[in-house]
Amino acid sequence: MNGHGEIVSFIWSIAELLRGDYKASEYGKVILPFTVLRRLDCVLEPTKDAVLARATSVSAKTDAAMRDTLLNMAAGQKFHNLSRFTFAKLKADPDHVEANLNNYLQGFSANIRDVFIDHFKLPEQIDRLAKANLLYQVLGRFADVDLHPNVVSNIVMGTIFEELIRRFSEQSNETAGEHFTPREVIRLMVNLLFAEDRDILSKPGVWTLYDPACGTGGMLSVAEDYLREQNPRARLEVFGQELNPESYAICNSDMLLKGQDPTHIKFGNSFTQDGLVNERFDYLLSNPPFGVDWKKIEKEISAEHEKKGTAGRFGAGLPRVSDGSLLFVQHMISKFKPDAVSRLAIVLNGSPLFTGGAGSGESEIRRWIIENDWLEAIIGLPDQLFYNTGISTYIWVITNRKRPQRRGKVQLIDATKMFEKMRRSLGNKRNYLTAAHIGEITRLFQEMTPAANSKVFDNEDFGYWRVTIERPLRLNFRIDPERIARFPHFTSSRRLSTRLKSSPHV
Repeated sequence: MNGHGEIVSFIWSIAELLRGDYKASEYGKVILPFTVLRRLDCVLEPTKDAVLARATSVSAKTDAAMRDTLLNMAAGQKFHNLSRFTFAKLKADPDHVEANLNNYLQGFSANIRDVFIDHFKLPEQIDRLAKANLLYQVLGRFADVDLHPNVVSNIVMGTIFEELIRRFSEQSNETAGEHFTPREVIRLMVNLLFAEDRDILSKPGVWTLYDPACGTGGMLSVAEDYLREQNPRARLEVFGQELNPESYAICNSDMLLKGQDPTHIKFGNSFTQDGLVNERFDYLLSNPPFGVDWKKIEKEISAEHEKKGTAGRFGAGLPRVSDGSLLFVQHMISKFKPDAVSRLAIVLNGSPLFTGGAGSGESEIRRWIIENDWLEAIIGLPDQLFYNTGISTYIWVITNRKRPQRRGKVQLIDATKMFEKMRRSLGNKRNYLTAAHIGEITRLFQEMTPAANSKVFDNEDFGYWRVTIERPLRLNFRIDPERIARFPHFTSSRRLSTRLKSSPHV
């Protein structure tokens, strides 16, 4: 097979074997882990004998961690496999393929074994395939794919895996939006994230990027690819955390196949099980789930808010439990480097912008961000861009150190009319951003010049006073209309007393 396109097509064709026994939305549960498994088999093949020999020579008294280190050194990788099987040997014994393949899985070092067993749940798929008399056919087809590193580089392998993820995600429209962000949206976010640092990023160096809700790793991959395209001498080390087991397994595997450190990808809830608690990053990207209820973890979040205050992650305030979006924003800001420039780009729905009156958790969080002069811009995107929702979305760009021209300012960009219609809808996704749209939005952000669809405001413009006027039921109460007009928000309630209550609101 010549080129990654042919390899993708061949692997994609293997999914046809599953038709009838699997739903189309389930194909990825088999094809993706088997793709990773075959790649690792090819990577470890040249050192297989050396690893087995080293295993027999290592003393039984050797510390487990040291033993792993020695075996990894023999493998020349950050992982190893002690099973005597390879894909070729598995294919050569069709009568025992299920038992042998499970033995092969158990032979991996714990960092790889856990991904396949605990998160991909591959033993369950092996059992299901065996019962459907498909296991040997699937394994045999994968054994015919040459994914050796001298044939397929890490970069190309990552491209192959990304393409497969995209295809399976688009085929499974009902779940794609939960774990897969449209690539053109990510590319725009990456452009905005790096736009202010083009000069810095053009030099050799290593930078870090973090996504606290990384899904299958799309944002991490696009950012890495972008920086490599702009400057081959620069390296982006990526970090992430993901709550969904299968998405975590895919992301972890993708990073492994691309030569990134898979230990940088953590499993669990970023709020209650922060796997990177002591890490700080140069750049941060995320598309957290829209409007996700956080009641299940309310106790832990509230405890941190009350006990740690601003020394913790959620000191600015707590949003209503029906939407945790602004918890993600605070969590990401807590990951800024204290003595260097850090920047984040996050895509949110309209709720974090507009929900919550003066004094509410949402209002206090917005006020905290703006009064610290961290908010650079908000970009309004077209609707129907995402797979699982047609609602309007917004990209927030936040940094701990604005350039002089942006200090005390917030830029609002209206990109709601910048889109093309798709020929075929994918779930709720009916629109997409072209390269020209991405370039224009990026230009507006970089130049920061006022235009019909780009406005620049002072931070103070986003504050207002909320006025509550309470009046008795049977008393005539008159207020000068001009005085009312001075206050954008006016509420009236029927009570015996009259009171003027005001507080700053963002």
